Amino acid sequence: MFKIYLSIKSYKLFQIPYVKYTGTQTSFTNFLCFSHSQNFTKPGEQEAARCDTRAQLEERGCMGKDIVSPLNILTVTKNTALSTNAFVKDEPIQLRPQEVNLKLRPGLPRTFKLDFRRVEGYPVDLYYLMDLSYSMEDDLRSIKTLGNELFKALQGITKQGRIGFGSFVDKTVLPFTNTNPEKLKKPCEEKELFCQPAFGYRHVLSMTENKADFNREVDKQRISGNLDSPEGTLDAIMQAAVCGDRIGWRNSSTRLIVLTTDDGFHMAGDGKLAGILEPNDERCYMDNKLYTKSNDMDYPSVGQVASQLEKNNIQPIFAVTKNMENELSRMIPKSEVGVLSEDSKNVVELIQAAYNRLSSKVTVTHDALPDNVRVTYTPLCPGGGPAGDKGVCDNVKVGDLVSFNVTVTADECIDRERSFLIGPLGIKDKLKVSLSTRCECECDDPKEENHKDCDGKGKVKCGMCSCNAGFVGQKCECAIGEKDESSLRAACRKDNGTECEGRGDCVCGICQCYAQQGGSTYYGTHCECENESCEKFQNKLCGGNGKCRCKICECNPEYEGTACQCKKSDEQCRTPSGSVCSGRGTCQCNQCKCIEGYQRPYCLTCPACQTPCITKGKCIECLGFQTGPFSKNCSQTCKSINEFEMVETLPPGKPCDVRDVENCRVFFIIKQLDGEDNYSAQILKTRECPELPNIYAIIGGSIAGVALIGLLILLIIKAILYMRDVKEFRRFENEQKKGKWSPVSDICYFIEIITLAQIHYSLFYVLFSLCVF
Repeated sequence: MFKIYLSIKSYKLFQIPYVKYTGTQTSFTNFLCFSHSQNFTKPGEQEAARCDTRAQLEERGCMGKDIVSPLNILTVTKNTALSTNAFVKDEPIQLRPQEVNLKLRPGLPRTFKLDFRRVEGYPVDLYYLMDLSYSMEDDLRSIKTLGNELFKALQGITKQGRIGFGSFVDKTVLPFTNTNPEKLKKPCEEKELFCQPAFGYRHVLSMTENKADFNREVDKQRISGNLDSPEGTLDAIMQAAVCGDRIGWRNSSTRLIVLTTDDGFHMAGDGKLAGILEPNDERCYMDNKLYTKSNDMDYPSVGQVASQLEKNNIQPIFAVTKNMENELSRMIPKSEVGVLSEDSKNVVELIQAAYNRLSSKVTVTHDALPDNVRVTYTPLCPGGGPAGDKGVCDNVKVGDLVSFNVTVTADECIDRERSFLIGPLGIKDKLKVSLSTRCECECDDPKEENHKDCDGKGKVKCGMCSCNAGFVGQKCECAIGEKDESSLRAACRKDNGTECEGRGDCVCGICQCYAQQGGSTYYGTHCECENESCEKFQNKLCGGNGKCRCKICECNPEYEGTACQCKKSDEQCRTPSGSVCSGRGTCQCNQCKCIEGYQRPYCLTCPACQTPCITKGKCIECLGFQTGPFSKNCSQTCKSINEFEMVETLPPGKPCDVRDVENCRVFFIIKQLDGEDNYSAQILKTRECPELPNIYAIIGGSIAGVALIGLLILLIIKAILYMRDVKEFRRFENEQKKGKWSPVSDICYFIEIITLAQIHYSLFYVLFSLCVF
């Protein structure tokens, strides 16, 4: 299929669209072409008609010589032959070509061939990176005895081999390492005599060919320790990759990192456990051979480590225990893994086997691509994998030539030249691809500056006029004079929208509308109208019962509806009283279309509307009894109640009632007539008013209540005093029985009782007086 889009350059020059191929890679003989014939377009036809397939253009009468169809251009700018001899001193050439320049037509792929041959004896730089946590004690003892064997194995691979050494444990902060000063100096167990202080990553020995230097530095190494099981592995790999000048990586060498560890690794985000929030920035921080940002910067992510390894052409070999066999290798491309024995004595065989697997596998890929660019690789080797975003050839021997078909596609126009690199993983040799796109039609235009077909006021570019300053129009026929071209174009935009609605050309501030495929043309001030997109009924425009005018159906006299689908009739809209939709709607297609709130079929009821018992209550008071807030202007304010009647009794049913200004209840019945605000009412002549209160009864009752309360209080006091007197009398009787009393004593006691009784009586009299008065 073909998909049209606007090219940046084509649009600016010619105001026409370009085309993008989105199908499969088949024949491109029918790819988009451009006619630059001056008389190709007809009056009112869009200039976009010039862009089409070659077959369509020829069918419409465009001559082959007038068809412009730019193709891809591949220029090989550097193509030095591959090296055939073994590596000596000169820089070998292992990849061909070295530089190409591509000019691509958007959507049209271009394929070229890429050759690779590994030279014999290519230098190898091997960096041995060892975990020195306490659990690796026996492994350290083994590696101290394997230095000679390591060099011997490396000499078997190449005569240009060098070895370096580095070690790591973990960050020296809690919770990764015990930060007690004594434990920082000796993080191992007490019985361990040879234990070095805790550290993150230490570079011990730069790349060297000297076995004695390697053996001496490795022999100096001592075990260390930390608290948790995971180690700072990724910190160490990152610094070994980015600190190239400190490690001593050569520019022309196969770079290997051999990592030996028996446990897992911390990754990005784990540093937050120690309050380390700064993310790893993938830069070198090494001073006095120590990683100085270990406690200030978080661990890198696996993706960051993989990116730097690929960027620096370093291939890792993971020599790990069985439980860690696949953890890192499956996440880092172009890496190998081998299982260490308990004491690491098999590390030499492991490195040899891993190197052989790495060197026999050639994986070609690319670095970051420009936007909207795709690259696929097709291996041309026995047993090569399928085409994809990587090309892989296995079982490749040193000196074998392997080839790949590289296909580059630009999906859209690129504003300027971009470049990217292609090459085998782990190899320095790269192919530089410089890429640009062909988004302009290259036409054989007449040389005249003021061509006659442009009214002598412009020159022809690809069949269209490019007007001189001060002139616009398809044929440069419009002189804008002192007017600004932008203001003329603004006149062709409706509501600041698209110029002429995208259906015409703006000429001198006036839209010249295009013709449609059916033969009719767009029309209107801004070409906003056309007569072919009105609503259809039964697959007929305007139901066949009207004409389409500017997207709206104009129905014949006896039809109506948005698609003229209904005969005019109001039979189903008439109420029993003869009104249409009760005066609260319109009859459309023989159905009532009610005003908001009212329901079909006749717009009689409005469930959501407020009841007139409430809304018309003040008008009922005004009309029936000339009171209330509307009494001064009742006829004007309450004209919605056209009819009202004062009656002695109301018809059966629940009436409405409201309270008037005198707090009387007014009863009435109200009925809605035809129309939205039209009512009739029956009002009951008799109001229901509340009776006035009896003031004398209220006063008398209050006095009686006070007297009753006072009497009750006196009775309570009298009862209390009586009970006390009874108690005193009984006490007197008991004492008289127990003792002998003289007549004088009896008289005195009797006088005392009489005195108390008089006091009680006086108190009773005072309280009674207070209660009464």
